[in-house]
Amino acid sequence: MQETPFSLRVGQFLPYSMSDSNITDFTNPSTFILLGIPGLETAHVWISIPFCTMYAIAIFGNFTILCIVKTEPSLHGPMYYFLCMLAVSDLVVSTSILPEMLSIFWFNSREIDFGACLTQMYIIHCFSSMESGIPVALAFDRYMAICNPLRHSTILTNPMVAKIGLTVVLRSSILVLPNPFLVRRCPYYRTNIIPHTYCDHIIVVKLACADISASNYYGLSLAFFITGLDVFFITVSYTQILRAILGLPSKDTWLKTFGTCGSHLCAILAFYIPALFSILTHRFGHNVPLHFHVLSANVYLLMSPMLNPLIYGVRTKQIRDRLLWLFTHKGT
Repeated sequence: MQETPFSLRVGQFLPYSMSDSNITDFTNPSTFILLGIPGLETAHVWISIPFCTMYAIAIFGNFTILCIVKTEPSLHGPMYYFLCMLAVSDLVVSTSILPEMLSIFWFNSREIDFGACLTQMYIIHCFSSMESGIPVALAFDRYMAICNPLRHSTILTNPMVAKIGLTVVLRSSILVLPNPFLVRRCPYYRTNIIPHTYCDHIIVVKLACADISASNYYGLSLAFFITGLDVFFITVSYTQILRAILGLPSKDTWLKTFGTCGSHLCAILAFYIPALFSILTHRFGHNVPLHFHVLSANVYLLMSPMLNPLIYGVRTKQIRDRLLWLFTHKGT
């Protein structure tokens, strides 16, 4: 059976007039139309409720971590600086998609400027890459604290923490930068309708009437390079940490250390598993329904910002104690 063209598959979710007027060849369109979740338009308002709840938890949790670390001098250390970087990345990623999504769901405001679309694409992928790199820094910090505690404070000084943070930022900024330029150079688009809630790189690329192999291969290799490299370093760090934990003489110390590292691993898995699932289904899941692609991509981008402050905040004793102190001493 001959495969239905992508533009026609999009068109089946649109009113006839919109389908006729928009599914044509465009030369550098000035605006795109974000469709939302194809096939689930009637449920947009209901779908917005869990997404809005996740966003509210993410905003409150990450701002709480930032405020606690800023106001508590005892938390001015490497691990907490890295947690603040992660909180900022979570805030940027979640804020870059949810307001646009709600404007589609609640006000039917679907148009987005071409330049704004490329900017959103860059911000999402850049800060998602940072969310992948910061757990590597956290894993290194835990490795030094557990396996080389006497050298921890001499190696992870404030200048070294700043260099590690700058490396994560520059790596993400530079490696993701070609993506919007590869999209920009596409001369024609078969439609200006994006079947998504935001400008995802691979979705926009598939709309082009040109050879997209360079953009497709670069995006795929970039995802696997960043993810593979980060997972490798995290695995090495936590393997060494596990060996050190198993050699601890005190059971209480063993449980305390394992609890802290276990919470970090839970946060790491909560990021990488949905990320890999979303990447692979977008590129190879041709039989997966389009609305499932869109839902899984949004859940992936909102799940980690929601869970990170809960996992790191609740499971990190110093942050938890400071938060409880603020609540119990609120009256005084």
